[in-house]
Formats: sequence, structure tokens, C-alpha cells
Amino acid sequence: MPPTRAGLLRLSVTQFLAALVLVLVAMPFVEHFHAGDLIETVLMTVVLLAAVPAVGGQRRTLLLAVVLVTPAVTIIWVDHVRPGQLPRPLAMVAAIGFVGFVAAHLLRFILRAPQVTGEVLCAGVAVYLMLAILWAFGYLLVEQVVPRSFVFTVEPPARRPLTGFEAVYFSFGTMTTVGYGDIIPTSRLARMVAMLEATTGMFYVTLLIARLVALYSSNTVDAPSAAATPHSQETSP
Repeated sequence: MPPTRAGLLRLSVTQFLAALVLVLVAMPFVEHFHAGDLIETVLMTVVLLAAVPAVGGQRRTLLLAVVLVTPAVTIIWVDHVRPGQLPRPLAMVAAIGFVGFVAAHLLRFILRAPQVTGEVLCAGVAVYLMLAILWAFGYLLVEQVVPRSFVFTVEPPARRPLTGFEAVYFSFGTMTTVGYGDIIPTSRLARMVAMLEATTGMFYVTLLIARLVALYSSNTVDAPSAAATPHSQETSP
């Protein structure tokens, strides 16, 4: 089976990317609804479940994805229905494990692709968004392990628990090295995680661009050579 099809279906990647964008666009507005927590839980579930077909082109990978996503979704919903029934850090660890698996699988697909295609570009964007979500779960985990690890400089009170959208917002700001200063990590663990994300985001973009340029250059060089071969055969005696 060609590397471009192993473990990945183009339509599923497109749908997965669309689900990611939908969730990220909707998250800032759900907090204003009466059932904001429920809607946020549903949106996060959509992202996790949509990732399964995106990496499940092969039976073994599909089974592994199902095994990893099941505890993550279950714990998230149990924590929503019965808060405090299960340790909240457990939900964050389960989500981080599954999101990391999806990002690693899509990155492997990009690195093994023989040419730049639509599914490669979709996978590249999806990995970047998944990395930001992965680190958002990481910040929520840090907040559980070391309470009040983040200080808010705009909205009072300054020290309060980090919410889901605020974690995503801070994650994207850190990954893109924008950082507006309205959320500041104060604990050593939070600062270390922020440093790792900023470094990862910078290296990922650099490596992705280098990989895409290398693929495009190799295809451009090979195309004239392939076209010249029949011509040379026709003109030779």
C-alpha cells in the first residue's frame, strides 16, 4: 500500500480538520450560554471522536485509536455529569495521551508522504491545531496539579482556575509566540510547559515548511526527467 494511503483517508482528514476549526471558532461563545459547560464538553467530544477515522485507515491503528479515545471521552463525560467522581487530572492525562497519538500519527504520515497533496496539507494544519489543543490539556493538568499556576492581569479575580477556552487561548498565544500578557504562568511547572510549547511550535513550523519544500522540489525535478524519457526513446535509433 502506498505511504500516502497508509493509515489515512483524505475525506476523514478533511472532516477532522473541519471539526477542529468548528470547535475553535465556537468555543469563545459557548460560555455565554446557560448550558455552556455541556456544549463545551460536546465540542471536545466531537474533536476526539472525529480524530478516530482520521488515523484509522488501517485496522490495527483504528483499534488502537478506539482504545485510547474511549477512556478519554468516558472520563470527560463522567467529570461533567458527576464532578469530583473521578480525579480531574485523570481526564487530562487520558486526553493528552490520545491527542498526542493522533498528532504523532498524522506527523508520521506527512514525513513519509512522497509528494505534496491536499491530504498532506490538511494533515499539516491539523497537526498544528492538535498540538495547541494538546498543550491546552497540559495547562489544565498543570492547574490541577499546582493550583493557581496562572495569573489574569485583565479580568478579576487575578488568581482563579483556568477554564477550557482560556487554556486553548493561552496555548495558541504561546505556540505562535504572540503572548498578549493577559494570562501569565507563575509556577515553575507552568513556565516550563509554556517554554516547551513555544519551542515545539517554532520547530514544527520550520520542519513542516522544509519538508513541503523538499517534496515539491523533488517532484519538480523528477517531472522533467520522466517527460524526457519517452522523447529520448523515440529519437534514438
